[in-house]
Amino acid sequence: MDAGVFRAWIRSAAEVIEANRDRLTQLDAAIGDADHGVNLSRGFSAVLGALETAAPGTPGAILTLTGSTLISKVGGASGPLYGTAFRRAGRALGDAADVGLPALAAALEAALAGVQQLGAAREGDKTMVDALAPATKAFSTAVAEGAPPRAALDALAEAAAAGATGTIPMQALKGRASYLGPRSVGHEDPGAASTALILGALPPLLPPSLPAGADDDGTLSRNGGIRRDRGREGPPRRRRGRRRGGRR
Repeated sequence: MDAGVFRAWIRSAAEVIEANRDRLTQLDAAIGDADHGVNLSRGFSAVLGALETAAPGTPGAILTLTGSTLISKVGGASGPLYGTAFRRAGRALGDAADVGLPALAAALEAALAGVQQLGAAREGDKTMVDALAPATKAFSTAVAEGAPPRAALDALAEAAAAGATGTIPMQALKGRASYLGPRSVGHEDPGAASTALILGALPPLLPPSLPAGADDDGTLSRNGGIRRDRGREGPPRRRRGRRRGGRR
C-alpha cells in the first residue's frame, strides 16, 4: 500500500469517528467521563489538517504524523494511547514507499505492543486492547495463510468488531471504568468500539474480489488497486494462430 492508500484510510477513519461521535460519547458516559467521541473527533479533524499542511510522502510518515497529532490534540488517556499506536506503527513501516501485507501486520503488532506497554492492559481488561489484539492476530494469521488482501483486511475488521462487542459482559480492570467495579458490566468499552471503527475503515478501500496471489507481497497502488510490478494484470494474452494462407 502506498501513501495514497494510507492517507485515504486516515480520512475514512476521521469520517467514521465523526459519524459515531455521539455513540462513542454515550458509551463513555456509561463507564467513563463522557468525552471519548468528542475528543477523538477533534483529534482526527486536527490530523486531517496536519496531513494537508505537511503532506507526508510515505505510509510510515503518515501514521507517525497522525499519532503525534492525536497525542497533542486529544485529552485524557485516549490521546497518548492512540497516538502511541499510530507512531509505533509508523516507525515500524520506516521510509518504505510501498507497504505489503506482512509489513502492515508487523506494524500492527508494534502498535499493539506500544499500547500494552503504555497502558499496562491485556485482553480481558475491557480496554481498546480487547479489539486491537484479536484484530492483529486475525490479520497476521490471514496474511501467513496467503489470504487475498481484502480478505485479510476483512478478517482484521471483523475480529476488531467482535472484540469490541465482547467487552460488554466484561468487568473493567483498567482505566476510569475500573472504578465502577461490577457496575461496568453490561456496557461496551468506548476505546474498543472506536478501535473497531478505525480498523474497519481500511477494508472498504480495496475492491472485494481481489484474487489470491495477485501480488507476492499484497502491495497496493495509490488508486486502491493491486500494484503489479511483474507483468500485466491477469494471465498473459495468447497470440492467435496463423490463419490460412500464412497471414496472421
